[in-house]
Amino acid sequence: MHKLSTATLPLALALLVAPTCGSSQTSDTRQTGNGQAERVACPVPHEALEDALKKSVKPAGGPSNGGFDNNEWAAIVNREGKVCAMARSGKNVDDQWPGSRAIAAEKANTANAFSLATKAMASANLYAAAQPGGFLFGAGATNPPVPETLYAGDPNQFGTEQDPIIGKPSGGVIVFGGGLALYDGNGRIAGAIGASGDTACADHNVAWRIRHSLGLDHVPAGVSPNMKDAIIYDIGPNGKSASGFGHPKCVGREAQIAVDLGAGVSSDEVR
Repeated sequence: MHKLSTATLPLALALLVAPTCGSSQTSDTRQTGNGQAERVACPVPHEALEDALKKSVKPAGGPSNGGFDNNEWAAIVNREGKVCAMARSGKNVDDQWPGSRAIAAEKANTANAFSLATKAMASANLYAAAQPGGFLFGAGATNPPVPETLYAGDPNQFGTEQDPIIGKPSGGVIVFGGGLALYDGNGRIAGAIGASGDTACADHNVAWRIRHSLGLDHVPAGVSPNMKDAIIYDIGPNGKSASGFGHPKCVGREAQIAVDLGAGVSSDEVR
């Protein structure tokens, strides 16, 4: 039997988890340290992401998502796992929770890393499995965030087309709502979106709205047989998820709004 040497094992593991690049990519531009422009493959231009985000949250004129109705951050990663677009719905950097910029990027990283061309996995679908005793317990510690990416640069540029995070991997695995894989009209996986700045349940609704608005919701399949990568609210009084992919409810009407959007399943039966 052929065995991997200890020298080649890390490379083999990296190849197993590294996402492949899809073909449905446009490109966005960021400034490098020497002031030169660099093209970064991206399924969504910054302007389109910002516009869709603002139309998806109440403070910017969009609908309620059932949580606190805060301003939000939205991040796009390409299939290579690099952040290629980052937007905010508020005018100023601190109009939305400052800490949620990093969380948005990590949610996008999570959905991209755990989704395949044939099956999507929302970050919300990981919650129950990642709890103690779950079959993915410890998943949240497997791909650490990259501080040099998340906290570098001028904060005044955060959420703009020149956000210093562009073109870099964020790392991080988030096991609650707000991260969704992106699929183009040909069914190809193109990367993922992460939304953050409210309850995890509201973030899922925001990400769902944005993905639909961008036309990147041609999801082939998911953990829910009919609802694909919808959030599943099936955690019972005993704290257990009937499906194994459940997520707890949050503080407001997020679950009902998710059901109305087709973004959630609120029962013990996975539809």
